[in-house]
Amino acid sequence: MTGLRAAVLAALCVLAGGASAQDIMLRSRDGGIEITGDLLGFDGEFYRMMTRFGELTVDASGVLCDGVGCPSLTDFVAEMRVSGSSSIGSVLMPALLEAFAQRDGLTATRETSGADRFTYVLRDPEKDRIVGRFDFRVGSTDAGFAELLADEADVVMALREIRPEERRAAQAGGLGDLTDHNRSRVLALDALIPVVSPGNPVNSLSLSDLAAMLSGKLTNWQALGGPDAPVVLHLRGEDSGLTQSIEDRLLRPSQLTLGGEIVRHDSNAALAAAVTNDPFGLGLASASEPGNSKALYLSGSCGFHLRGQRAAIKTEDYPLTAPMFLYMPARRLPALAREFLTFTRSAPAQIVIRRAGFVDQSPEELPLSQQGDRLANAVSVADGPEGLAGLKRMVGVLSPMRRLTTSFRFEPGSVRLDAQSRSNVQQLARSLELGEYDGRRLMFVGFSDGQGPASSNLDIASKRAQAVRLAVEAAAEAADLSRIDIATEAFGEAMPMACDDTVWGRQVNRRVEVWLR
Repeated sequence: MTGLRAAVLAALCVLAGGASAQDIMLRSRDGGIEITGDLLGFDGEFYRMMTRFGELTVDASGVLCDGVGCPSLTDFVAEMRVSGSSSIGSVLMPALLEAFAQRDGLTATRETSGADRFTYVLRDPEKDRIVGRFDFRVGSTDAGFAELLADEADVVMALREIRPEERRAAQAGGLGDLTDHNRSRVLALDALIPVVSPGNPVNSLSLSDLAAMLSGKLTNWQALGGPDAPVVLHLRGEDSGLTQSIEDRLLRPSQLTLGGEIVRHDSNAALAAAVTNDPFGLGLASASEPGNSKALYLSGSCGFHLRGQRAAIKTEDYPLTAPMFLYMPARRLPALAREFLTFTRSAPAQIVIRRAGFVDQSPEELPLSQQGDRLANAVSVADGPEGLAGLKRMVGVLSPMRRLTTSFRFEPGSVRLDAQSRSNVQQLARSLELGEYDGRRLMFVGFSDGQGPASSNLDIASKRAQAVRLAVEAAAEAADLSRIDIATEAFGEAMPMACDDTVWGRQVNRRVEVWLR
């Protein structure tokens, strides 16, 4: 009876389940308490029901269920509905689900029910019964969030961060704050690569030029040393997460909107193929599917030069890195679904992600000698003797150390970490809990943009490094931090990742890196 009271008092607001409402009665095993109501859902461990006391969640282990609507405790089939980006849902999620099933000795059979719908049926061959159904609807990020708000999806696959209006609607609908660390996670990384036809003589462009071309303000290739011909933009559909990410991250900070001649495409492969065959085309292709198009360097008036290579994407040094998100509401999923989501962060899952053509989340260590583009950019913008002295100090401190491919950045105009960085906090905290860096020195290193006095920038960078350190330590609740030498350092504006002549460039430069020895 005590267990039932505790379960009732700890009732959650919502819980996953697909059963229609049916009358049931839950009775404590000693017969002391009975609760009657409509069954709203069952996840194999907990009942969710509507009663005269409101919506309650009750632990199945402490009660007996009576009524025609009572589910089977022994033959329960876990269900999870996944909706959103086709870039994630077409290849990556199926590959991860098949690997998860193989690891657990299950068989995974794919059943197609439409052009954009399919179901994976997971079966336990030893017990000869179905244990799970994972329903997928692949389309757009917009559609994923819409289905979540309509209670037609349990997990959203997104190629952009949730927007403020979607966040407010989810909270109003009882789904919780989807920006919380346990409500969202980064599954893998992609990137937006400016691409042109192989015959186009242009080899690089700045972020400012790219923004001008996307907004229709720069319409002729001649301005970039190319032919006297109009620029034809090739983009994914308006509801594509990649397209919306361009608008949110590159255009909106400069108060620009998409414009000019735009050709839309239904898939990344179709976009890359169209640009390859269009001598005057410019596309923003997925790094996982550039096809035979020619990738352009990103340059800037300050002299920086970056390529969309794997290492630069993984460290988020490449300015157009595109995280691939999973968003989950504040309701309990079946145990099998939770186990799958946990698997997506495991070491075997990172191998699957790499094989699928995306950039994984497994931390790597890079020596200072592999920071060529970054150091070259830093030298080119070092301002006088003071700037060179700061650069020399940075090289002296970091030379014996290795950089971890985990970076932290902040939301525009805020001290709050952005969505990618909040996920990175949890990832690094888990590594500390597992003792992966015991006996080593771990340094949080802060950097800033170049606006304002160098001394003020150094102070701001130091405070950012301290803030990230505290966030990671707070998240690593089970870690023995006495086994790790944790420190902070700051170098201010010493090593910019982008030019400070754009809002976006300044935002990229405000970051915290992690270095190890």
